[in-house]
Amino acid sequence: MNKKFKTVCIIDDDPIFVFGATRLMKQYDFSESIVVYTNGREALDHLKPLMESKNLDTIPDLIFLDLNMPVLDGWGFLDEFTKIDPPKIMKVYIVTSSISNFDKQKAKEYAEAVKEYVIKPITPVRLKEIIKNN
Repeated sequence: MNKKFKTVCIIDDDPIFVFGATRLMKQYDFSESIVVYTNGREALDHLKPLMESKNLDTIPDLIFLDLNMPVLDGWGFLDEFTKIDPPKIMKVYIVTSSISNFDKQKAKEYAEAVKEYVIKPITPVRLKEIIKNN
């Protein structure tokens, strides 16, 4: 797999998922850099200034977003994130353990931002599909 993305952002409070996903992305040369935030508030506090600076090199290409996190969950993150007008398109993949139809339907309300709803874990096959679809 050739490097496809410059920067990928993982927003997830589960250290085991973050470790596994990061390791897999490095193993498959998925991106040049991976930035990790443990909740939606931390992510917004760091991403907002990047988006406002309009420096395209520092803005992530993809965001892998968990739904269930402390401080600010994935839904709260999306509520704030969709109010920002980023200088480039950032595709958000909801990556969650939730198989709830309610969550899947709610994700469709954020169709402008959310590219896909993915059930954990991330697999090599899924990474290849993401590269192919972008």
